[in-house]
Amino acid sequence: MADIIDEANQEYDQHLTAAIANRAKPVPPSPICRNGDCGEQSLPGTSYCCKECREDAEKVERAKQQRKAA
Repeated sequence: MADIIDEANQEYDQHLTAAIANRAKPVPPSPICRNGDCGEQSLPGTSYCCKECREDAEKVERAKQQRKAA
């Protein structure tokens, strides 16, 4: 008969596995700026050419999320 600690560990492992499987996958950096109207080369290791383009793209994404929630 399994003891209560073994059962708790098994349940924890199941929750952890599910959480890892359902987490948001990171988006790889893009060589071209992701701000739709820019088209410039991105800075190394990023997806945007400058701070302003990143902020603009984040504002657009937040607005999309707000429309989905409403």
